[in-house]
Amino acid sequence: MELVAEDLQAFAVFAEHRNFTRAAEELHVSQPALHTRIRKLEARLGERLYVKQGRQLLLTGAGERLAAFANDAKDRAADFLRTLDNAPPRPLVLIAGSGAYLYLLGDQLRRYLTRGRELRLRTGDAGATLDAVRDGSADVGVTALGIPPDDLDCTLLVQVPQVLIVPKAHRLAQRRTVRLKDLQDEALVVPPKDRPHRQQLERSMLDQGIRWSVAVEAEGWELLVHFVRLGIGPAVVNGSVRTTAALRKIPVKDLPPVRYYVVSRPDRDERVEELMRMLT
Repeated sequence: MELVAEDLQAFAVFAEHRNFTRAAEELHVSQPALHTRIRKLEARLGERLYVKQGRQLLLTGAGERLAAFANDAKDRAADFLRTLDNAPPRPLVLIAGSGAYLYLLGDQLRRYLTRGRELRLRTGDAGATLDAVRDGSADVGVTALGIPPDDLDCTLLVQVPQVLIVPKAHRLAQRRTVRLKDLQDEALVVPPKDRPHRQQLERSMLDQGIRWSVAVEAEGWELLVHFVRLGIGPAVVNGSVRTTAALRKIPVKDLPPVRYYVVSRPDRDERVEELMRMLT
């Protein structure tokens, strides 16, 4: 069995994006050609490298190991080339969700970049963030986690409550706190069904036997806030989400807080240590 460098490079890019269209664009090949290359790689290895779950492509255990190997090979090649031409080190890669970038990391990133450091930014949900840190395609991740994984170093960044946001004219707007039972028969603005925040909310509502309905599904905190401001319905969001003076934020007492962590591999170097110190 032989692993071809071009196949490893192609799979590393696919593993980074977990999306055939974006990976093919970066590699400057057609999407069918990339799909065929990875299918042949799976056949050669006798292992599934990814699976489809809903709208997402997830790496299998074999896929994560191959991505880590491919990224390690790429880094070793880059390190060797730097010994020849004294090229500067590659920029570090940070991956986080859009909410973390919007509401938690702005000041830290400005301070880091004003020191003249280069930093490549990627976006991803919790699963994509953990996968990218594990396989080496990202150096540091910031994401919300219920239970931090044992194989990565996870440092608590911030803990925020879950809050209900409503217009000032809403029946609950004058409450200092609410409980889920107060949302009986409400039509809520919620994320899509495959998002962890939506899934936790649905489980909590089901556990308490609360009837509710979907007013509209919205991708991203800013769009949720926008729909609430339009009066389409209230929404439960992370307490870090910024709203406007036209809306009230009310803590939900019987939902757990959301904990954001800075995540890295245990074998991180001094540059990664510096970035983590700046973030926390």
